[in-house]
Amino acid sequence: MLRRLAPGIARTWAPSTGFSRPGLAGVQFLGRWHRSVADENAEKISFHFKQRDGSRKTVTVPSGTTVLEAAHLNQVDLEGACEASLACSTCHVILTADDYKKYGEPTEKEEDLLDLAPCLTPTSRLACQVVVDERLKDQEVSLPAMTLNFYVDGHVPTPH
Repeated sequence: MLRRLAPGIARTWAPSTGFSRPGLAGVQFLGRWHRSVADENAEKISFHFKQRDGSRKTVTVPSGTTVLEAAHLNQVDLEGACEASLACSTCHVILTADDYKKYGEPTEKEEDLLDLAPCLTPTSRLACQVVVDERLKDQEVSLPAMTLNFYVDGHVPTPH
């Protein structure tokens, strides 16, 4: 099965073995159900995660990576249970007021999912919908105090 995620981005999935790559030689994959890595030649952007324990973790990723992908690439505890298919709210993050304005309003679908998230704020977004670029450079993204996975609460996925 080939899934198109955005113009020029595709992934394949073989349920029994994980990713299959026929016809996609040289494409790197982040892991199960993630899109291909943003262009390796893209500008690297550094930003910070304010983690649930109050600590701050600085990450650097290529421009074009989503905040969810950046978290997973850098072992930040951000779930993303629906694997970025815009079907849950477990990748809920909180932007600063200025950053929220820079990224604009979420779509109606994203707002509907955010309504299910605990610890919702006026500047909440889903990390799978926020693309890292110059707007996020040297800024801070906060993780809410908790998330809720309606499928299996308490399960912590292992990095893949």
